[in-house]
Amino acid sequence: MTESNGSAKSGNTTARKSPAKRAASTAKRAQPRATSAATDKATSAREAKETATTGIQSAGEATKRAGRSVAGGLQTGQKAVTAKAAKTATAAVAVWTVVKNRKAIAASAAAGLAGVAGAAFAVGRSTAKPKVGPLTKLVGGRI
Repeated sequence: MTESNGSAKSGNTTARKSPAKRAASTAKRAQPRATSAATDKATSAREAKETATTGIQSAGEATKRAGRSVAGGLQTGQKAVTAKAAKTATAAVAVWTVVKNRKAIAASAAAGLAGVAGAAFAVGRSTAKPKVGPLTKLVGGRI
C-alpha cells in the first residue's frame, strides 16, 4: 500500500488530479448544460418580452375602444341634453307668450263665454215659443 495525497489505496497507485484540473474538468462538463440553460433563459426572456408587448398592445387597443365608446356616449348625452333644452325653450316661449298676452286672452275668453251664454239663451227662447203653423210663421205671428 502506498500513500498518495494522504490516502491509502489497495492495488494500483493513481495520482489524484490537482484541484485546478478538477475544476477545469467540471467546467468542461458543465459548459454544455450552462450554454443550454442560457439559451433557454434567452428564449424565455424573448418570449416574455413578446408576451408583454402583445399585452401592452392589447391594452392600448382596449383603451382606444373604451375611449371611442366614452366619446360616443358623450355625443349621445350631448344630443339628448340639446333636445331637452330645445323643448324647454319652446315651452318657456309659449308660457311667456301667454303671460305677455294675458289681458287679450282673458278678454277673448270672456267674449267666448258671453257668446256661448247668448247662444244658449237664444236657443232656449226659441224652444220656449208655442208651436205655430206655417202661415203664422210667414206673417211673423200677426194672424
